[in-house]
Amino acid sequence: MSAYEIGAQLPTIDLMRRRCKALAVLERVIDGGEPYYGYTSTWGADEAALMSNGSGDEWAVVFTADGAFIRVFDHESAMSPYCDPDHELWPGLLDGIPKVLRPQVEEPAFCNEDGQFIATAVLWRLAGDDRWRAGEGITFPPVQGPYADTGPDGSGMLDILLDDIVDRFADFASDYYEIEVDRAAVEHVVAHRPLTDTVIQALNPQLTVADLREDIAAIGYPIASM
Repeated sequence: MSAYEIGAQLPTIDLMRRRCKALAVLERVIDGGEPYYGYTSTWGADEAALMSNGSGDEWAVVFTADGAFIRVFDHESAMSPYCDPDHELWPGLLDGIPKVLRPQVEEPAFCNEDGQFIATAVLWRLAGDDRWRAGEGITFPPVQGPYADTGPDGSGMLDILLDDIVDRFADFASDYYEIEVDRAAVEHVVAHRPLTDTVIQALNPQLTVADLREDIAAIGYPIASM
């Protein structure tokens, strides 16, 4: 799956934001350590969803007043700038990106120590646009190796944000945490319904809303009135 293919399946910006927040909440409830999926409502003047698998692969979705910007880095991809002697981006990766989203390319969190933007896939969507876009005319390398399921550019890592997010999160939790999650609780959070003690304890019996209130508020997810 390439950026073109994943972009054709990703939801609207508003739904993407809700799903990203849901992933961060589920992650926080299940595991309070370094998050695999995170979300911050104070990314400068913007908001951002962040994924890091701890092995060098990551993605980010930055939600701005003008739209949304996605940056993916797959350290195993042949499209990695580190495969190029001068650490140049893969040809076409940023072609056509709107001026209002260009500042994201200079975001220090997305750059190396020399201030150079590092990514293997980039997608964007302006507010009011009818689809996600990526650089036009990108020629993708053949997919090889044990990480071929993420596609030539790593954009397959975004597939958890697709319409079958409940199934995908259940599979993720089974594989990563080796637990079977309560699907009704996952569906509740994905639907963005207010968080309750009942939902939290279906996922983690050791926690309550009171334990998580500050972290959930930082994500910007609704909490039921007590």
